[in-house]
Amino acid sequence: MSMPTAAITFTGVNKSYGGKLAVNGLSFHVEPGECFGLLGPNGAGKSTTARMVLGMALPDAGTITVLGEPVPGRARRARARIGVVPQFDNLEPGFTVRENLEIFGTYFGMSAGEISVVIPSLLEFARLESKADARVIELSGGMKRRLTLARALINDPQLLVMDEPATGLDPHARHLIWERLRLLLARGKTILLTTHFMEEAERLCNRLCVIDEGRSIAEGTPNALIEEQIGSQVIEIYGGNSHELRPLLEPYTQRTEVSGEALFCYAADPEQVRLQLRAHAGLRILQRPANLEDVFLRLTGREMKD
Repeated sequence: MSMPTAAITFTGVNKSYGGKLAVNGLSFHVEPGECFGLLGPNGAGKSTTARMVLGMALPDAGTITVLGEPVPGRARRARARIGVVPQFDNLEPGFTVRENLEIFGTYFGMSAGEISVVIPSLLEFARLESKADARVIELSGGMKRRLTLARALINDPQLLVMDEPATGLDPHARHLIWERLRLLLARGKTILLTTHFMEEAERLCNRLCVIDEGRSIAEGTPNALIEEQIGSQVIEIYGGNSHELRPLLEPYTQRTEVSGEALFCYAADPEQVRLQLRAHAGLRILQRPANLEDVFLRLTGREMKD
């Protein structure tokens, strides 16, 4: 039995805009049925990469294969099996929820009968059954995002390309979107997810590629990257003079970082660090496990922010 081919393969891909490299020698592959994350700050090249997957931006160098099709050469054939959730909703505001789904189905050559069959399940998936006849302008931000996701599923795609799906959502709406995405993964869908939300990447991604200035700087599972790059507990210290505290604590840590007003200490034995701080009043100390933001801070020397 032959092994399934990768859903997406990038090999040595470059893309420039105005003489500046937006994507720089990027290589990665996405396995069928997994959620693969492109993690990085705004401007890192994530959206450009997503556009090249869809054949909407042409690479200057390198090769791209999507669902077995060379892109951009046969991007149209690949797109017929892809659902897209753009960073910003582009729904028809004056149309109803149902009408938005109906219109989008026609873009894939679906008949009115085929569309009417799938709409009830899409409304249920998006938890919009009671809003089927409401106009888009009457929906909350979270509802609009769920409708955009439902719309992307109208053609029962094998692959979903999602560009910052939780941008602009409150925590409740964000968690509801994540729940829906986990359901899609359980159904065997493949997801390419671009994000700058650490929590989103840790919760959803089987594997991820950290990119900065268009380059891949680390790749692996979230847990493996955290263990490989950090491998210790983290103590965050607020309220003191970081530059005075840092040399005091360095003998008891594997590494220290100053970020804004905070001093980050990475230590296998955090109690030794806390003992050194007892004599310093007015400090706020937070001890926690390492996370992907620590990974990014170590790799790039700066915080993951918009």
